[in-house]
Amino acid sequence: MEKPADVVLIGGGIMSATLGVLLQELEPTWDIRVYERLDALGVESSGPWNNAGTGHSALCELNYTPEKADGSIDIAKAVNVNEQFQISRQLWSFLIEKGRIPDPDAFIHATPHMSFVWGEENVEYLRRRHESLSTHPLFTGMEFTDDPEVIRGWAPLLLEGRDGSVPIAATRSDAGSDVDFGQLTKLLMASLTEHGATLQLGTEISKVRRTSDDLWAVSGRSQGGEKFTVTSRFVFVGAGGYALRLLQGSGIPEIKGFGGFPVSGEFLRTSKPEVVAKHQAKVYGKAAVGAPPMSVPHLDTRVVQGSSSLMFGPYAGFSPRFLKFGSFFDLFRSIRWHNLLPMIKAGLRNLDLTLYLIQQLIARPKTKFNDLLDFFPDADPRDWEKLVAGQRVQVIRPDGVLQFGTEVIAAKDGSIAGLLGASPGASTAAPIMLQVLERCFPDRMADWAPALAAMVPSHGSPLAEDPALALQVMGRTADTLKLNPPVLPDEAATA
Repeated sequence: MEKPADVVLIGGGIMSATLGVLLQELEPTWDIRVYERLDALGVESSGPWNNAGTGHSALCELNYTPEKADGSIDIAKAVNVNEQFQISRQLWSFLIEKGRIPDPDAFIHATPHMSFVWGEENVEYLRRRHESLSTHPLFTGMEFTDDPEVIRGWAPLLLEGRDGSVPIAATRSDAGSDVDFGQLTKLLMASLTEHGATLQLGTEISKVRRTSDDLWAVSGRSQGGEKFTVTSRFVFVGAGGYALRLLQGSGIPEIKGFGGFPVSGEFLRTSKPEVVAKHQAKVYGKAAVGAPPMSVPHLDTRVVQGSSSLMFGPYAGFSPRFLKFGSFFDLFRSIRWHNLLPMIKAGLRNLDLTLYLIQQLIARPKTKFNDLLDFFPDADPRDWEKLVAGQRVQVIRPDGVLQFGTEVIAAKDGSIAGLLGASPGASTAAPIMLQVLERCFPDRMADWAPALAAMVPSHGSPLAEDPALALQVMGRTADTLKLNPPVLPDEAATA
């Protein structure tokens, strides 16, 4: 009988790739096997055109800094998201310094992150947001202006053709980046296989079940159509939207009550050189009233395979598929007796989201293009093409709450885990996978502590609580990743 694998990773995206590299660093002798249903890696949510590649660090995303009833700005979510991205940066820097992944130019580029608003109320909101964030060590160096000419110098497209009678304002941080998570996934997987892991593409896993000897039997069909079953001591289900069904089929009680709501997305893209040259930044605005958090409009610089483009969106859509290359029956197949009531509750609690999706679905192309004109008044429709992005399956919790984030589901004994949800997604792959390690291998964490500290120096020591460490870590990773270094507080004050 074949010897059980130590680890089976289901899915060939950024999450599985990150967890695989972490485990390989911690346990070099472990037998790690990866199965991906498509013929290529990082094609679903990790694909460069299926996400904004923002390197989400809350430098520009206004939905992470809501306004309280008293007018103050809540920065807790922004700090947490930035902290998570710093962990990802530390892991990538370690892997580059060790030679496991090559030059950072292959997947990450320094790109200013901006927030841009119009209207008196929004200008005042952005001013207060800047006051709240700019004194925090993770956001040092952030600039604010309500001077149109300064904004023109930062991002000229925003001012071309704009009516000067409407107040505008912007913030800018040079600490931002653009990340090609599809390329990063391929680099991590290549390193995995070079160090002994096995990878099978075109292999769909259909069932995961516990065996009588407390292993996991992972069954599927190979690229040639042959059925197979392998056993493993640990299984991670990083299959995007398909994770819900596989976890349901595993029979673990921890998945009971969880459901999923799929949301698709569209973007507009232009690669016209003279247009791209005038906008070297990622610029986020405010979401429309009633719109969900993932619908925050943004006009982004994207660098994919060495070529620069601009991408604007997202426009929401609906499909019952749980993956871009999934089945129309995915949503219906995910319904169980234990998650039916939570799904009904989520639907009743989010009627505004339903209305928003309907409005987006029936909106004419001209109406959608008008949203771009809010950012780039002189945009020409002939320069832009529609781009269908990936599917996102938002988590419906057992209490009926629709969660716009990620959820780690793990068996009590830690032998199987999976990831549900979406944004901020790929940017937080490293901290989420560290969470998987903590939940699934608690008895090994003490022995792994030195290796984890080498990979992620701030692990267990929040940067937000140690300004000196924050500047040190951000400076080191910026140097390794060829990003802009953090601006020291005294430098920001005299800039």
